[in-house]
Amino acid sequence: MNSSKAINQVAVIGAGIAGLACASELRSYGISVDVYEKSRGPSGRMSTRRTQEWSADHGAQYFTARDPRFIEEVQSWVLAGTAAIWKPKLKVYEAKAWRESHSQDIRYVGTPYMNSPGKHLAEGLSIQYERTISELERRDGKWHLQCSEANEITTLYDFVVLAIPAPQASALLKHLDSGAAHIADSAQMNACWTMMANFPHQLNVEFDAAFINQEIISWICQNGSKPMRQGGAWTIHGSPHWSQDNVELSKEQAQDQMLQCLTTLGFNYEDAEISMHRWRYASGGLENSVGFLSLPNIGLGLCGDWLNGGRVEGAWLSGFNLALALKQA
Repeated sequence: MNSSKAINQVAVIGAGIAGLACASELRSYGISVDVYEKSRGPSGRMSTRRTQEWSADHGAQYFTARDPRFIEEVQSWVLAGTAAIWKPKLKVYEAKAWRESHSQDIRYVGTPYMNSPGKHLAEGLSIQYERTISELERRDGKWHLQCSEANEITTLYDFVVLAIPAPQASALLKHLDSGAAHIADSAQMNACWTMMANFPHQLNVEFDAAFINQEIISWICQNGSKPMRQGGAWTIHGSPHWSQDNVELSKEQAQDQMLQCLTTLGFNYEDAEISMHRWRYASGGLENSVGFLSLPNIGLGLCGDWLNGGRVEGAWLSGFNLALALKQA
């Protein structure tokens, strides 16, 4: 980007890990950044449901770190007390039988909750929550933002970053850039039905978490096995394929099917306290990752795990690398 289009004011749409990583890095370069998030808090799918009696991570279950830059970032979270290594006893259920998992991955979780790293990244950022950006318009080299809750936002921006799931990005892009809209439309996003459950009569099982194959459930985890967690709640994720095929079920219908599968797995759900959550855009993305997308000619960028192979690490690197590209431009 040439000097006549200097980036001084940036709007980041979405306060998940990708958006927070991008905003935090841009701020470190001295760029003024405002973040707009439709939910009540940061971290997106790195989230925890809490009641007075129990808590359950109902989005991302853990994350790994392989890229040196993300390893360094995660270590800073550990030092800040917002993340820790989780060493679960893992099993695998496949072909109607249980076996040990031999995975050697180092797994991390947020502490005391999965959204703690996101809250850490959000410190010092200008973030407006419960603000749904419904329209973007480019006029005279500046971006004008429309908000569902507050109409037009008065601040004008040199650059806008969309750090939201592909279908939501597509809705904003369709009248702005056909190429970027096509990329967003080509992303295959899958839903996830999530059950959070207390099993008062559940017998002790010989694992903390398990990968479930060829069933409508793909993952089950005892949240109390994670550092700094309380209570005995379990998180159960529906498989991506089943969840997507059944995304429009009622919560009661999805719960009934998942409970039937739990019976197959040997769980007694009698008198269980159960809460259901539907993630409409939980996983998936582009078949061939591009990392991030930058359109300097119109001052627009996209970042998110769906552009970069999924996972928490992919989300963080997507936002970080987009910010780096803007700095270099």
